[in-house]
Amino acid sequence: MKLSPYFHDLRSAYQAELDDLVSDSEGNDVLRKRLAEKRNEIAFLVQMMELAPEMVAVVFHRGFRFTKPAAVEQLLGSPVDALPDWHSLTHAVALEPWAQSLAQTVLREPQGAHFLAVAAGLEYLQQHARMAPAGAAHGDSDAEDDAEHDDDYNALSADDAVDPHNSRTREESSANWLADVGFERKE
Repeated sequence: MKLSPYFHDLRSAYQAELDDLVSDSEGNDVLRKRLAEKRNEIAFLVQMMELAPEMVAVVFHRGFRFTKPAAVEQLLGSPVDALPDWHSLTHAVALEPWAQSLAQTVLREPQGAHFLAVAAGLEYLQQHARMAPAGAAHGDSDAEDDAEHDDDYNALSADDAVDPHNSRTREESSANWLADVGFERKE
């Protein structure tokens, strides 16, 4: 799958927005609570959907079912001025029942159908993070960078859909990153 520059840039912002909602300052998991709060504010948030779509799109987190992934992947490769709107995607993407009222609020706005398609694309990328690494979409050399490392190299990034498996994996990932940016390894 090839991402357009638009989705390539928005993908990281969307993931960062979700990451900000996951835990409070004490490390408690508060994602459900914060998403519920945002969903209650949808009437206000729609004002931001053109300027900061990633901040509004999170209200639809886990709100889509992708029945025809090829159509969504085509959307993700489209330039921003050629994006299909929501109505042309309804054969490929279904809303979860709880998300339908949110969608109706969004669709009342002039750019609502465009935004809802963008939100579906962002959520698809978030759910399928391992299918389309961020660098592969732009022809970046991330795949080549991974090939430079030995077979034991375990690259992790903010774009990964899952947390590292354990603290040892996180420590190894941290050590690899520090070594990559020029710090000496402490053994």
